[in-house]
Amino acid sequence: MADITLEKVVKKYGALGVVHSIDLNIAHQEFVVLVGPSGCGKSTTLRMIAGLEDITGGIVRIGGRVVNDLPPRKRNISMVFQNYALYPHMNVRDNLGFGLKIAGQSPAVVAERVAEAADILGLSALLDRTPAELSGGQRQRVAMGRAIVRHPDAFLFDEPLSNLDAKLRGQMRAEIKKLHQRVKTTVVYVTHDQVEAMTLADRIVVMRDGHIEQTGTPMEVFNHPHNTFVATFIGSPPMNLLPGVIAGGAVQLADGSVVPVPVRAKAAEGQPVMLGIRPDDISPVGHGLSQDGPGAELALNVDLAEPLGMESLIYTRIAGQEVQAKLYGPRIVLPGEALTFRLALDRAHLFDAASGKTLEVR
Repeated sequence: MADITLEKVVKKYGALGVVHSIDLNIAHQEFVVLVGPSGCGKSTTLRMIAGLEDITGGIVRIGGRVVNDLPPRKRNISMVFQNYALYPHMNVRDNLGFGLKIAGQSPAVVAERVAEAADILGLSALLDRTPAELSGGQRQRVAMGRAIVRHPDAFLFDEPLSNLDAKLRGQMRAEIKKLHQRVKTTVVYVTHDQVEAMTLADRIVVMRDGHIEQTGTPMEVFNHPHNTFVATFIGSPPMNLLPGVIAGGAVQLADGSVVPVPVRAKAAEGQPVMLGIRPDDISPVGHGLSQDGPGAELALNVDLAEPLGMESLIYTRIAGQEVQAKLYGPRIVLPGEALTFRLALDRAHLFDAASGKTLEVR
């Protein structure tokens, strides 16, 4: 069983704290993505699991075994880096099998495992090529194959797709997902890209400033963010936040306009709040995902429209605050055009303005 457990794990560089007493349980065969902005501690956490960074405090367990003092080679994990780390003078076959040869495996075992990994990743026709003769996506598959041949307890990925262009990133996300389905092994994956996190993860761990802000399935984190940081970090385009105050049982916005309190929220009279609503849930009447359920309608002017094929991203203003909205369907929208927008309040959120914490009643 390759479950991974972090108990009160701390990392400091001198007096500088980078990871602050985090707890995390990763189940056997689970695909967990650590996501957050640069400097949040996600890569440092991954490197502590791998043994590439010493921990300052706490306990790391892999398969129930404390590994704090074990070197990386004795933790039975494989790590895939963003820069591929391939040997340029070796062909693909030798790159895949090099670690096994160093470990003393027989030529027969090396050949068998290399062939297996090459088959899984579609590299069989490329075994005699050098890294210089490969595309970026092919090099990343070789790096993944070198991890596969070891039959590790866990795969650790450190932003493996950040060097690829947008099209290749999409292709490689699918490759990694297929790999996990075929090679049922525990995966810990680090990225700053919330799209990667949403599409790949069984469970997302959102980090900020060395702390875990929220853990849950992609849809749990998307639909029930614990605070404004998670709400605006997860989702593309990000959630709109509108400052207001509770007055007469409704949200009074900065310009005095009034919006009903979102269905799932509860706040005290006079409490300063942030009304959160995603672009998908602000749309011109008749051109949204759904017109059913509780809502509020506002007459607004279009500042800018970005056509995206079957949908358009619209920039407008509510109570003086720029917001992004979505129009679904092939329709030309002109700057300055006046439209009536509907806010879907059954999918809106409310947060305390001071703490940023959700006011959702669950």
